[in-house]
Amino acid sequence: MQQKHAVAGISFKVQQITRLRFARPSSSLSIRMEDGEEEMMIEETAMDKMEKTLGNVQENLVTIRTGRANPAILDRVEVEYYGAPCPLKQLASVNTPDSSTITVSPFDKSILGDIERALMQSDVGITPSNDGNIIRLAVPMLTQERRVELTKTVNKLGEEGKVALRNVRRDANKELSKLEKDGTSSKDTVAEYNKVIDDLTSSYVKKIEAIVKSKEEEILKV
Repeated sequence: MQQKHAVAGISFKVQQITRLRFARPSSSLSIRMEDGEEEMMIEETAMDKMEKTLGNVQENLVTIRTGRANPAILDRVEVEYYGAPCPLKQLASVNTPDSSTITVSPFDKSILGDIERALMQSDVGITPSNDGNIIRLAVPMLTQERRVELTKTVNKLGEEGKVALRNVRRDANKELSKLEKDGTSSKDTVAEYNKVIDDLTSSYVKKIEAIVKSKEEEILKV
Protein backbone atom coordinates (compact mmCIF):
# COMPACT_ATOMS: atom_id res chain seq x y z
CA MET A 1 0.00 0.00 0.00
CA GLN A 2 1.39 3.38 -0.96
CA GLN A 3 2.17 5.75 1.92
CA LYS A 4 0.42 9.12 1.74
CA HIS A 5 2.40 12.31 2.23
CA ALA A 6 1.28 15.71 3.37
CA VAL A 7 2.85 17.48 0.42
CA ALA A 8 0.78 17.11 -2.71
CA GLY A 9 2.46 15.42 -5.61
CA ILE A 10 5.19 13.60 -3.67
CA SER A 11 3.45 10.22 -3.65
CA PHE A 12 2.88 10.50 -7.40
CA LYS A 13 6.54 11.14 -8.06
CA VAL A 14 7.67 8.23 -5.91
CA GLN A 15 5.23 5.92 -7.67
CA GLN A 16 6.39 7.11 -11.10
CA ILE A 17 10.08 6.60 -10.28
CA THR A 18 9.36 3.13 -8.94
CA ARG A 19 7.63 2.16 -12.16
CA LEU A 20 10.53 3.46 -14.24
CA ARG A 21 13.07 1.61 -12.15
CA PHE A 22 11.43 -1.76 -12.44
CA ALA A 23 9.81 -1.49 -15.87
CA ARG A 24 10.75 -4.37 -18.15
CA PRO A 25 11.93 -3.54 -21.67
CA SER A 26 9.64 -4.72 -24.42
CA SER A 27 10.88 -7.61 -26.52
CA SER A 28 11.21 -5.32 -29.54
CA LEU A 29 13.85 -3.12 -27.87
CA SER A 30 17.57 -3.86 -28.26
CA ILE A 31 19.74 -3.60 -25.15
CA ARG A 32 22.97 -3.10 -27.09
CA MET A 33 24.45 0.32 -27.64
CA GLU A 34 23.23 2.54 -30.43
CA ASP A 35 25.20 2.37 -33.66
CA GLY A 36 28.36 4.45 -33.39
CA GLU A 37 28.16 4.91 -29.62
CA GLU A 38 31.00 2.53 -28.80
CA GLU A 39 33.19 4.11 -31.46
CA MET A 40 32.50 7.55 -30.01
CA MET A 41 33.41 6.33 -26.55
CA ILE A 42 36.72 5.00 -27.87
CA GLU A 43 37.40 8.36 -29.51
CA GLU A 44 36.52 10.31 -26.34
CA THR A 45 38.68 8.05 -24.17
CA ALA A 46 41.61 8.50 -26.56
CA MET A 47 41.16 12.27 -26.48
CA ASP A 48 41.10 12.31 -22.66
CA LYS A 49 44.32 10.28 -22.51
CA MET A 50 46.02 12.52 -25.07
CA GLU A 51 44.98 15.63 -23.15
CA LYS A 52 46.51 14.16 -19.97
CA THR A 53 49.69 13.31 -21.87
CA LEU A 54 49.94 16.89 -23.10
CA GLY A 55 49.42 18.14 -19.55
CA ASN A 56 52.17 15.87 -18.23
CA VAL A 57 54.63 17.14 -20.83
CA GLN A 58 53.77 20.75 -19.96
CA GLU A 59 54.25 20.08 -16.23
CA ASN A 60 57.62 18.43 -16.83
CA LEU A 61 58.84 21.25 -19.04
CA VAL A 62 57.94 23.83 -16.40
CA THR A 63 60.36 22.16 -13.97
CA ILE A 64 63.34 22.79 -16.26
CA ARG A 65 65.11 25.94 -15.15
CA THR A 66 65.94 28.69 -17.60
CA GLY A 67 68.34 30.90 -15.64
CA ARG A 68 65.59 32.71 -13.73
CA ALA A 69 64.24 31.77 -10.30
CA ASN A 70 61.08 29.74 -10.65
CA PRO A 71 59.54 27.67 -7.80
CA ALA A 72 58.26 25.16 -10.37
CA ILE A 73 61.77 23.76 -10.89
CA LEU A 74 61.38 22.08 -7.49
CA ASP A 75 58.02 20.45 -8.30
CA ARG A 76 59.57 17.04 -8.95
CA VAL A 77 61.73 17.04 -5.80
CA GLU A 78 60.64 14.46 -3.24
CA VAL A 79 61.71 14.33 0.41
CA GLU A 80 61.92 11.24 2.60
CA TYR A 81 59.30 11.95 5.24
CA TYR A 82 58.49 9.35 7.91
CA GLY A 83 59.88 6.65 5.68
CA ALA A 84 57.99 7.58 2.53
CA PRO A 85 58.77 9.96 -0.36
CA CYS A 86 56.69 13.13 -0.26
CA PRO A 87 56.60 16.07 -2.72
CA LEU A 88 58.60 19.00 -1.39
CA LYS A 89 55.75 21.45 -2.08
CA GLN A 90 53.61 19.57 0.46
CA LEU A 91 56.23 19.99 3.16
CA ALA A 92 57.44 23.54 2.65
CA SER A 93 56.65 26.98 1.31
CA VAL A 94 58.68 27.75 -1.83
CA ASN A 95 59.15 31.39 -2.82
CA THR A 96 61.25 33.65 -5.06
CA PRO A 97 62.23 36.82 -3.18
CA ASP A 98 64.13 38.01 -6.25
CA SER A 99 64.84 36.91 -9.83
CA SER A 100 67.86 34.82 -8.87
CA THR A 101 66.90 33.27 -5.51
CA ILE A 102 64.52 30.52 -4.41
CA THR A 103 63.75 30.05 -0.72
CA VAL A 104 62.39 26.89 0.89
CA SER A 105 60.77 27.26 4.30
CA PRO A 106 59.63 23.93 5.80
CA PHE A 107 56.43 23.78 7.79
CA ASP A 108 58.23 21.43 10.16
CA LYS A 109 61.72 22.79 10.93
CA SER A 110 62.92 19.37 12.07
CA ILE A 111 63.04 18.15 8.47
CA LEU A 112 65.22 21.02 7.22
CA GLY A 113 68.17 18.65 6.87
CA ASP A 114 66.09 16.09 4.99
CA ILE A 115 64.96 18.75 2.53
CA GLU A 116 68.53 19.94 2.02
CA ARG A 117 69.64 16.36 1.35
CA ALA A 118 66.81 15.81 -1.14
CA LEU A 119 67.74 18.99 -3.02
CA MET A 120 71.39 17.95 -3.21
CA GLN A 121 70.42 14.52 -4.56
CA SER A 122 67.94 15.89 -7.09
CA ASP A 123 68.60 16.86 -10.71
CA VAL A 124 67.92 20.55 -10.03
CA GLY A 125 71.65 21.25 -10.31
CA ILE A 126 71.78 23.96 -7.60
CA THR A 127 73.62 23.60 -4.30
CA PRO A 128 71.32 24.55 -1.38
CA SER A 129 72.37 26.86 1.43
CA ASN A 130 70.94 26.03 4.86
CA ASP A 131 70.98 28.77 7.53
CA GLY A 132 69.17 26.64 10.12
CA ASN A 133 65.84 28.29 9.42
CA ILE A 134 65.26 28.26 5.67
CA ILE A 135 67.07 26.96 2.61
CA ARG A 136 68.19 29.27 -0.17
CA LEU A 137 69.07 28.33 -3.72
CA ALA A 138 70.98 30.87 -5.76
CA VAL A 139 69.98 30.30 -9.36
CA PRO A 140 73.09 30.80 -11.50
CA MET A 141 73.07 32.15 -15.02
CA LEU A 142 73.15 29.31 -17.52
CA THR A 143 76.27 28.79 -19.59
CA GLN A 144 75.80 28.19 -23.30
CA GLU A 145 76.90 24.59 -22.81
CA ARG A 146 74.31 24.09 -20.09
CA ARG A 147 71.60 25.67 -22.27
CA VAL A 148 72.34 23.18 -25.04
CA GLU A 149 72.16 20.29 -22.56
CA LEU A 150 68.78 21.51 -21.30
CA THR A 151 67.36 21.74 -24.83
CA LYS A 152 68.28 18.09 -25.26
CA THR A 153 66.34 17.27 -22.10
CA VAL A 154 63.39 19.27 -23.41
CA ASN A 155 63.44 17.36 -26.69
CA LYS A 156 63.65 14.06 -24.84
CA LEU A 157 60.57 14.93 -22.78
CA GLY A 158 58.77 15.95 -25.97
CA GLU A 159 59.65 12.67 -27.68
CA GLU A 160 58.45 10.68 -24.67
CA GLY A 161 55.16 12.55 -24.87
CA LYS A 162 54.77 11.78 -28.58
CA VAL A 163 55.49 8.10 -27.95
CA ALA A 164 52.75 8.11 -25.30
CA LEU A 165 50.33 9.69 -27.81
CA ARG A 166 51.10 7.02 -30.39
CA ASN A 167 50.52 4.32 -27.78
CA VAL A 168 47.08 5.80 -27.11
CA ARG A 169 46.38 5.73 -30.87
CA ARG A 170 47.50 2.10 -31.08
CA ASP A 171 45.23 1.05 -28.21
CA ALA A 172 42.26 2.93 -29.66
CA ASN A 173 42.72 1.36 -33.09
CA LYS A 174 42.95 -2.09 -31.49
CA GLU A 175 39.61 -1.51 -29.78
CA LEU A 176 38.09 -0.38 -33.06
CA SER A 177 39.41 -3.47 -34.84
CA LYS A 178 37.85 -5.63 -32.15
CA LEU A 179 34.46 -4.02 -32.82
CA GLU A 180 34.78 -4.92 -36.50
CA LYS A 181 35.89 -8.45 -35.71
CA ASP A 182 32.96 -8.93 -33.32
CA GLY A 183 30.55 -7.65 -35.94
CA THR A 184 29.58 -4.71 -33.74
CA SER A 185 30.86 -2.18 -36.26
CA SER A 186 31.25 -2.19 -40.03
CA LYS A 187 34.55 -2.00 -41.89
CA ASP A 188 33.71 1.45 -43.26
CA THR A 189 32.78 2.82 -39.85
CA VAL A 190 35.99 1.50 -38.30
CA ALA A 191 38.04 3.00 -41.14
CA GLU A 192 36.32 6.33 -40.54
CA TYR A 193 37.15 6.29 -36.84
CA ASN A 194 40.72 5.14 -37.54
CA LYS A 195 41.08 8.35 -39.54
CA VAL A 196 39.57 10.37 -36.69
CA ILE A 197 42.06 8.86 -34.21
CA ASP A 198 44.97 9.49 -36.60
CA ASP A 199 43.96 13.14 -37.02
CA LEU A 200 43.56 13.50 -33.27
CA THR A 201 47.03 12.08 -32.71
CA SER A 202 48.56 14.42 -35.28
CA SER A 203 46.95 17.45 -33.66
CA TYR A 204 48.33 16.57 -30.21
CA VAL A 205 51.77 15.81 -31.65
CA LYS A 206 51.78 19.32 -33.11
CA LYS A 207 50.77 20.76 -29.73
CA ILE A 208 53.69 19.01 -28.05
CA GLU A 209 56.07 20.18 -30.75
CA ALA A 210 54.86 23.75 -30.22
CA ILE A 211 55.45 23.78 -26.45
CA VAL A 212 58.84 22.09 -26.90
CA LYS A 213 59.89 24.75 -29.39
CA SER A 214 58.69 27.50 -27.05
CA LYS A 215 60.67 26.02 -24.14
CA GLU A 216 63.80 25.72 -26.29
CA GLU A 217 63.56 29.37 -27.24
CA GLU A 218 63.09 30.32 -23.60
CA ILE A 219 66.21 28.38 -22.57
CA LEU A 220 68.40 29.69 -25.39
CA LYS A 221 67.35 33.28 -24.81
CA VAL A 222 70.22 35.07 -23.05
